[in-house]
Amino acid sequence: MELVDPNAVRNAERSSEPYDYLLTANLLKRDMIDDLRRDFPAIDKPGYLTVDEVKLHGRFKQLIAELEGPELTEELSKKFGMDLHQYPRLTTIMRRSQPKYGAIHTDGPSKVMTMLVYMNDEWEQDQGGRLRVLYDEKNYDRYKLEVPPTMGTMFAFLRSDRSWHGHLPFAGERRVVQVAWVKSQADIDRKKKHNKVAQFFKGIFGR
Repeated sequence: MELVDPNAVRNAERSSEPYDYLLTANLLKRDMIDDLRRDFPAIDKPGYLTVDEVKLHGRFKQLIAELEGPELTEELSKKFGMDLHQYPRLTTIMRRSQPKYGAIHTDGPSKVMTMLVYMNDEWEQDQGGRLRVLYDEKNYDRYKLEVPPTMGTMFAFLRSDRSWHGHLPFAGERRVVQVAWVKSQADIDRKKKHNKVAQFFKGIFGR
């Protein structure tokens, strides 16, 4: 049984202001939510870990395969009007957030598109940690959209020099899967190497 509902992407409205993005609240099929919640990896380290660094099992392992698969890539290609199949995917997973995360940025130029799939049961409005679609690199308060990181919410955007986004500080459990369509395998290999070094030093210094 599939976990991802392609109709959620087909029916979502694409926006081009202030940059190209797509938001849908129901990417994950509702009757599979309990299984996905159960099988989410038991990650103790903060920040994003690559799939190579995480033990995947059960429905969550299946979810990663679907998020990286050609069917979803095809739907996103149609929605954004570009062929994403040619780009390799880099998938990372986060369970624990720290207050220093969420600084305003555009994503690096090696990325073509980024997709975030949130998997939290609920989220308070004033809790922080809600990604904002921003107009510049300085101002959190001037935003087009705020994305609640609740179960099944998907936010995808084409990377550009204007794709500013970030969130107010939050510390605690913030479950999210990020899939990036990246320009080359070399970029993925470099990112994985960097991530392993960063996680090594987090283990030593506890931050």
